[in-house]
Amino acid sequence: MKDFNTVEEILDFAIGEEQLAVDFYSELCEVAKTDDMKQVFTDFAAEEIKHKQRLLKIKEEGIFTLEPARVVDLRIADYMVSVKPSSNMTYEEALILAMKKEKAAFKLYSALAEKAPTEGLKNIFLGLAMEESKHKLRFEVEYDEFVLKEN
Repeated sequence: MKDFNTVEEILDFAIGEEQLAVDFYSELCEVAKTDDMKQVFTDFAAEEIKHKQRLLKIKEEGIFTLEPARVVDLRIADYMVSVKPSSNMTYEEALILAMKKEKAAFKLYSALAEKAPTEGLKNIFLGLAMEESKHKLRFEVEYDEFVLKEN
């Protein structure tokens, strides 16, 4: 991971990653085959926009704390193969891709928390890591209910 010299560099990096997540879910929404699938990805893009806005607010106004919470991890994403987004992606492939993306975001925020120069910033990144973990769990539950149960 990149070394950061200031809190602003860390926040700028995290803000950029949130924008990439917004773009990612917006792209998946564009190629979604069903209205339900489009809604799922639209909702996640909106959540990532909220994360970005939170980070922008922190950067502009100062640091506040988020309470990290423990989230159950079904670990389904740990056993999936990598999938690249495409216009003919199945619902299963889209869910796998989303799980992997959320797992990567969780790891990113966990690593940023370890490098945070202040306790307040550490708590912010731990809180964001837990939110990404919740997103992954939502995709894992969806995968469990609509893919694994059908097979």
